[in-house]
Amino acid sequence: MSGIGFESGGLAAAHAVHDGLTRVEPTHDATHGEKVNVGTLTQLVLEGRDTDAIHDIVDLSVDLGLPVTLADIGLTDPTDEQLRTIGEAACEPQETIHNEPFEVTPEAVQDALVTADELARERRTTRKKE
Repeated sequence: MSGIGFESGGLAAAHAVHDGLTRVEPTHDATHGEKVNVGTLTQLVLEGRDTDAIHDIVDLSVDLGLPVTLADIGLTDPTDEQLRTIGEAACEPQETIHNEPFEVTPEAVQDALVTADELARERRTTRKKE
């Protein structure tokens, strides 16, 4: 079923971001699915999805006990070098991120990772107050 979901669900960037995350040591204890979940949020940012849609996925993820921030998968205070490593690895020529209907650069991945992390942290804080 994962293969069908992957091919039909448009998770090209999510899995490529997972592959990038595997290149930085602090994430090595996170599972494949946990890294893909963070990658899914990153993909939503890359695709320019609206904040409400991203918050919906953050809410669902939190309800399911899935990680939504970089800290949740071990990357508490990512350095520019770590973010660059992730972005470059996610954009290697063989990566599925190139199935996106637009050009994706390592810099765009880095920016999307940071933005997704910020949105998830903000949403988690907002939910606690509700």
